Amino acid sequence: MAKPKRGEVWLVDMGYAAKVRPALVLSGPILDDERALTTVIPHTTSVRGTRFEIPTSVGWLKNGAFDVQGIGTYPTVKLMRKLGDLPEELLGLVESRVVMLLALPGQP
Repeated sequence: MAKPKRGEVWLVDMGYAAKVRPALVLSGPILDDERALTTVIPHTTSVRGTRFEIPTSVGWLKNGAFDVQGIGTYPTVKLMRKLGDLPEELLGLVESRVVMLLALPGQP
């Protein structure tokens, strides 16, 4: 079974018709007695320019953005292959938009 780590980008089967897409892992480690679920932010190449999209500039992803509004939790078995590790500064931007989207305390 996949052992995804926070900040990694994986190809994920999100259940769309014959389509997998890159997604950023936000979940922390899963313990043995917990459900094997992973929370991810999908990457899209259909960018709309919203405040919840974080443009990407890593060579191993197509031009596009991580779309925080698409946040979802999937069984870890749906994570098919690790693509790479997101740079810390980009992960921080995604995290700040998650805070904004969910109106969590500490939001500026």
